[in-house]
Amino acid sequence: QVQLVESGGGLVQPGGSLRLSCAASGSIFSAYDMGWYRQAPGKQRELVASIASGGSTNYADSVKGRFTISRDNTKNTVYLQMNSLKPEDTAVYYCKGKRGSLAYWGKGTLVTVSS
Repeated sequence: QVQLVESGGGLVQPGGSLRLSCAASGSIFSAYDMGWYRQAPGKQRELVASIASGGSTNYADSVKGRFTISRDNTKNTVYLQMNSLKPEDTAVYYCKGKRGSLAYWGKGTLVTVSS
């Protein structure tokens, strides 16, 4: 069992930055592939970025060059650094941990990009 708790969301102006954190507890964090997803009002949840247990990363085209995912296995935490934020980045951001057939989700943190 893994518990995931996101933090770091909030209101930011276009062009600004935020760093999201996802703290994990309850299992061997380093063995999990981790990902950040987002869901905007009226839209389906989509993958933003992922980082495998071995460290390889993957990004949605819409965030490449602006967002960076990273993990600190000593702190059981995965991060999403978001720069050059746009209004279309507004969404609830969710953290997901996956290992084999097991998958766990956090409850999400709201990011609002608005002037």
